[in-house]
Amino acid sequence: MVAIIDYDAGNIRSVEKALTALGAAPVVTRDRQQILNADHVILPGVGAFGDCMQHLHDYGLTDVIRETIRDGKPFLGICVGMQLLFEGSEESPDVPGLGILKGRFYRFHSDTEKIPHMGWNNIRIRKNARLLTGIGQNPYVYFVHSYYLKAEDPSIVTAVCDYIQPFDASVECGNCFGTQFHPEKSSRIGLTVLNNFLEVH
Repeated sequence: MVAIIDYDAGNIRSVEKALTALGAAPVVTRDRQQILNADHVILPGVGAFGDCMQHLHDYGLTDVIRETIRDGKPFLGICVGMQLLFEGSEESPDVPGLGILKGRFYRFHSDTEKIPHMGWNNIRIRKNARLLTGIGQNPYVYFVHSYYLKAEDPSIVTAVCDYIQPFDASVECGNCFGTQFHPEKSSRIGLTVLNNFLEVH
């Protein structure tokens, strides 16, 4: 069973539909025991960093996320779901993230390019990564974000992207994964990424 953590963030149903198309059995839940009993756990998200972090606190989900990752269960954060795994974001400078991974998010600045970074862009895969196998070296994936990651430990970064500047587009640390892009909106490539996640044990 795949638990999709429900904390009132956007895009949860799109992730559920993508997993169902792969033949998985996703359950949208904020129940502690269901999350702990799941084989895989996904934290999706579209929204403001501070609001999303507050929802995790309100629903008592921060500890269960930490416990799930500490136990080595495959865990995937998508977009804001990935951002919440890190220490914080300029979007909500006074709000600490979960701090499971080291690094922060910074706002794009440009006089010529549109912000948010929205639409298809290619990523450059930096190292062998379980989630990114079988998708080629420069696949196009779908982004919607105004803040970009600077990971403190470059060894966890599995792919980078260029928009205004290079930024970290996906990470892997043990069985904890994150994608700034939306695999559930990234067509065949995205379904391959999600299927690779389902095969992590």
